[in-house]
Order: sequence, then C-alpha cells, then structure tokens
Amino acid sequence: MKEQYLCLADDVKLGKNVKLSKFINLYGCTIQDNTKIGAFVEIQKGAVIGKNCKISSHTFICEGVIIADGCFIGHSVVFINDNSPQAVNEKGILENEKEWKPRFVKTKVGQRVSIGSNVTILGDITIGDGAMIGAGSVVTKHVPAKEVWVGNPARFLRKITEK
Repeated sequence: MKEQYLCLADDVKLGKNVKLSKFINLYGCTIQDNTKIGAFVEIQKGAVIGKNCKISSHTFICEGVIIADGCFIGHSVVFINDNSPQAVNEKGILENEKEWKPRFVKTKVGQRVSIGSNVTILGDITIGDGAMIGAGSVVTKHVPAKEVWVGNPARFLRKITEK
C-alpha cells in the first residue's frame, strides 16, 4: 500500500478496501473497511475512523478522535484535542507531551454524521448519530443525535426528520 507521496507509518491499521489518496500522513491510527481518505489529510495516533466513511481533502484528525461508521467529513475539517493550547511551559520552554497530556481531551462522532467543509470541532465534544454540522461552523458543545447545527459558535437549527 506504500506509494510515492504517501506517508503511512508501519503502525497504521487498515481495514479491507480502504482507499488512500496521495499526499496524506497517517500514523498510529485505525481506519476500518471501505473508507476513503482524501488528499492532504493527516490522521494522528490513537484516532479511529469507522467503516464506510469519507474523509475529504485537507482534513486534520488528531489523537483522541473516534469517528463511527458511515460518516462524511467535508474538506478542511479540523478537530482539536486541547481546548487551552500553549507553546511553552511556566519556564518559557517549549512544552513536551507529558506537560500537554493533562489538557488532552477526546471527541466522539456518532454513526452517519455529516460534517460540512471548513468546520472546526473543539475537544471533549460528542456529536450524536445522524447529526449534521453546516459548513464553516465552530462546534463548541455537544450536538444531539439527528439535529442540524450551524454557525459560529454552532447552534441548533432544526431536527432531522425521516422520510
């Protein structure tokens, strides 16, 4: 599966029929069956992408993000796992992972969620099954199942009704 212009670490776990575009960076993550990863995507260690997902180009999925089956992640979506980031410690020295870890938070995306392009999702968020996040939104709190949320900060727009 290793090709020119593809950075795929040896510790990446790939399911069956995973489609990988060129110019991606994957390390320490799990990507399950029939998922497609677009160009210029980075997925960090400990992240899990479910079955039958589409991760569009220029997306960043950090450590601690779990995306369930059947999700659409639009272009340039960014997940965050530190809600109080800083570069240096109290001594003015660049922080190391041990100093950062107490601020580490996880994010869970439920099944069949659709996230529009240019969405930012803060850490320690759960997005419920079947929810939809509008393009350009900034998600700062939990999104219940089968609801549409839009804006900055994202807010409830409407329920999703079955047809």
